[in-house]
This record gives sequence, C-alpha cells and structure tokens, in this order.
Amino acid sequence: MRLAVVGPTYPFRGGIAQYTTLLVRHLRSAGHTTFFYSFTRQYPSWLFPGRSDRDPSANPLRVACEYVLDPMNPLTWWQLVRRVRADRPDLLLLQWWVPYWTPSLTVISSLLKRPPPTNIAIICHNVLPHDGGGIIDRRLTSTVLRRADALIVHSDPDYYRARALAPDVRIVKAFLPTYEPILTETPTATITYLRTQWGIPEQRRVLLFFGFVRPYKGLEYLIQALAEVRKHLDVHLVVVGEIWGSPAYYQRYAEEFDVAPYITFENRYVANEELPTIFAAADVVVLPYISATQSGVVQLAFGATKPVITTHVGGLLEVVQDGVNGLIVPPQDAHALAKAIIRYFHEDLGPRFTANLQTAAAERAESWPRLVQIIANLARELKGTT
Repeated sequence: MRLAVVGPTYPFRGGIAQYTTLLVRHLRSAGHTTFFYSFTRQYPSWLFPGRSDRDPSANPLRVACEYVLDPMNPLTWWQLVRRVRADRPDLLLLQWWVPYWTPSLTVISSLLKRPPPTNIAIICHNVLPHDGGGIIDRRLTSTVLRRADALIVHSDPDYYRARALAPDVRIVKAFLPTYEPILTETPTATITYLRTQWGIPEQRRVLLFFGFVRPYKGLEYLIQALAEVRKHLDVHLVVVGEIWGSPAYYQRYAEEFDVAPYITFENRYVANEELPTIFAAADVVVLPYISATQSGVVQLAFGATKPVITTHVGGLLEVVQDGVNGLIVPPQDAHALAKAIIRYFHEDLGPRFTANLQTAAAERAESWPRLVQIIANLARELKGTT
C-alpha cells in the first residue's frame, strides 16, 4: 500500500514523536511505500511549558522524512497538501493529541477531501486532553475528528469518547504498541553508579516515577503514600522527568510529609541512552495517575521487564493486569497506594511479575506488526469505497 504519515519525529522529543517514528519504521519494514511528513516546529516558545521540545539523545530514533509543516504558518499547510496530492497515498495518517492542532488539521483535511479525495485516518493518542476536556476542547476535537474517514484509538475510554464526538466516523481500536526498541541503546552508566548519584544506599529499595510531571499524573499522592510506606520499609522514590510547573510545589509537599530526604528529583528530560539503567535501578515503577488513556511509560516499564503499580483509570487496566504484571489501586487514594507498595515487597511479588513480563515478551513484540496490519486493512477497505 501507499501510505503517508504526518507527525512529530526527531529532533522533537517525547512519546508521540517516538511512536510516530516507530510506526513509520514498521510500515516501511512491512513493505509499504510510506511517505513521512514532519514538522519544522511544533509549538511557539511562549506556548510550550517545558524547557525544550528537542530530543537530547546521542542516538535518537530516526527515520527519513520531509520537514514540511509549521502549525503556525498556513503557507506550510498548503505545501503539505500539495505534497500529499503529489504522492497519492491510499491512506493518510494524521496524529491527534491536543486541540492546539485544530486549525492546521482542519484546513489540511478539508482541502484533501476536495475531489479527488484522499482517505484520512487519525490516530488518537488522546481524544481529549488530560488536563482539559471542557466544552471548548470537545468542540475543537469534534471539528477535526469528524473530517476523518476512520479513527484509530488505543483504549476503550478513548473509543467511547471518539464515538460521542464523531458518531458517523469508523473507529478502530488497537492496543498501544511496545516502546522496547528505545531500550536497546547501550547504557551510559552502571546501576551502582546511578544509585550513588541518587544518594541511595545499596540495600534501600527504589520506587520509580517516570515521565513528564504534570498534575494529572498524581505525584502528590505518591509522596503522601511514601510517608506511610516508610513506616514499614526502607524505600526511596526517584522522580525522573521534567516538571511542568513549579518544582518547589513538590519539594514543599515532600517536606510537609517529612520524606524529602527519601526522594530524588531528576527534573529533566532524559536521553534514550539513560533509560536502560534508570529502569534497571528500580524495583518497581509507580504511576499514580489521576486520569489517563494509555501510557507509554507503562510500555517502557514492561519493555524493561519492570512491574508497575498504577491506578484504575482510563485504559491502564487493559494493559496492567492486577496480580499478574502489576498492581492496581483506586486513583487519588494515598492509603491504598501505600498498601499496594507494602504488599509488593512484603509478598515478594517482583520475581513473579517479572517472570510473567518475560513470558509475554513475544506477544509485545507482535504489537507493531498487528498495528501495521490494522492500518493496511483499513487502507484497503477505504480504497475500495472511493
């Protein structure tokens, strides 16, 4: 099939850029002619809450692409439309995650629907934003999603949100694929060195919170839980990820609960080369999300064969199996989270959960080929209807 993909890739950072890059890589490996158009920039500096949207990795994920689209420059929208029409794909795949993209994607999809129309599928990483979801967000999202011929979602909650916002559009659910290829880089440090840098004694157990620190991820509940856990266990929490907001807020939170000496903040976006050692140094990954659709961090953790303790929100239950490869607790419940962490160590659940993750490695490896097949089938079906 002739396929075209629009989305972020290197030099941009983050889970969606990694996802799009891996998707194009697997589409091409499967023999599909795949055109890839990326951004010359994503966000204006005044709008982006992080320090930088650039990937600092020495060996980042990369694939060949054309850098065409600037969402703030309508002239580039026309340029992208002309490139797509010239390449004549059987299916164009757009990425959707926040309403910021509404103007550019609305115009692009509308122009491409003029005769001869281009079939369009939108991959919804989040149908609605984690920190939003109000009436304006819903209207903007609906404006874009209704212009697609098909939507691809990665969780049941997003399926139902998409159905409510775009009732006449075909929706296909595909599980979020593995991020394991990112973990194949040679580690830049040993576990012992990393623990020393973190100031963690050798015998102390390590909880890892990984990823951008944003309000919906519930870090404050983990800080509260840590105070209770430390009455029973010698544990240390490592928070690895850029804090979007005030770092002092979480530091004061830790001081309030008298656990500041037992928390290490790595307030930065870490390079791919650091990931294997960071996950290897942890005993368990703890993600106390208040809301979620799916989580690339869970896929990273599982790729590193690290069990996950997380919350009963969004589509996390579809991946984290309680008592099999992790533990599930109610959201915004620090006491339940503390009990789960204590149980994990007192019952020595780590070896069993890790063995289950190792057994499921072959199934995770097939997640990309399954997604590629879903896309190829969708392209054939839509081509047959035009």
